[in-house]
Amino acid sequence: MMDIIVIPILALLAVTAVTVARIRNLWAAVMFTGIYSFLGASWMLILDAPDVAFTEAAVGAGITTILMLATLSLTPRSRRGDGRLSSKDFDEKPSKTPILPLLVVAITGCALVYGTFDMPYFGDAQAPIQLYPDPSFIEKSKLDMHGLPNVVTAVLASYRGYDTLGETAVIFTAGIAVLLILRKTTAADAAHDLAQEKAREAVS
Repeated sequence: MMDIIVIPILALLAVTAVTVARIRNLWAAVMFTGIYSFLGASWMLILDAPDVAFTEAAVGAGITTILMLATLSLTPRSRRGDGRLSSKDFDEKPSKTPILPLLVVAITGCALVYGTFDMPYFGDAQAPIQLYPDPSFIEKSKLDMHGLPNVVTAVLASYRGYDTLGETAVIFTAGIAVLLILRKTTAADAAHDLAQEKAREAVS
């Protein structure tokens, strides 16, 4: 019975992937990538992994699609005869130097690398996870988790339910941050653009 649902979804995933690779319209390609993410989320949900399905739907089909559409909105609609692009082909240009963002990224990266120094080595037999295993989450998964066949889903949905809710909140916060970054121009920027437009009209 499950194959009736799984096989069509896998077939649609394959067809969507081929379509994304062959399609020439960038906007349509972005839409198809969102469809691919939704199909992948549906497949994960069928495999009893709703937490992964929610993440795929939120990040893959949501935030990623918004970022790609925002990128398309900043790219030119046409190219020169030789097919090359120059800085003049773009309407918006960066007004600030990237030194500060680069510094913030470098500091954050160094902090993350420093945090890994306290982690045990991969496959270390003396790691806490190897010395103090707790088989109760496997033994009680069918009793406490209403018979869920996937132990990982049982742990994430019940034992770590609040943690999963926190992860969802993090994704939502990241989406809000992206929207703020891509917000509309301020009144000052709009006035500046209007003044430039009037100057161009006066010259022409």
